[in-house]
Amino acid sequence: MTEAAPQITYADFEKVDIRVGCITRAEPYPEARKPAIKLWLDFGPEIGEKRSSAQITKHYAPEELIGRQVLAVVNFPARQIGKMISEVLVLGLPDATGEVVLIGPGHDVPLGGKMF
Repeated sequence: MTEAAPQITYADFEKVDIRVGCITRAEPYPEARKPAIKLWLDFGPEIGEKRSSAQITKHYAPEELIGRQVLAVVNFPARQIGKMISEVLVLGLPDATGEVVLIGPGHDVPLGGKMF
């Protein structure tokens, strides 16, 4: 278990823009250093479609991710991940063995909704 991070203010928290998006496309990413899946996510008309790469192959196959709503940080700078540019950071939690489990709402919510 990881120790809690130092306290921050609510203003600090508000700087991290976490939104809900829907996975519209997912493909294996064999060029990645560690097994990963390329994701295309729709965040609604305000933000649009963004791309990401996630090391989620232990619990998910690309075809079962389509239509799933997940949370992602949308205001980090784009980053080169292998041969692709990742535009958002899809969020997850470690399971008992450290493998990623995606975070998403328990019910369908409007795309682009901001976490608070």
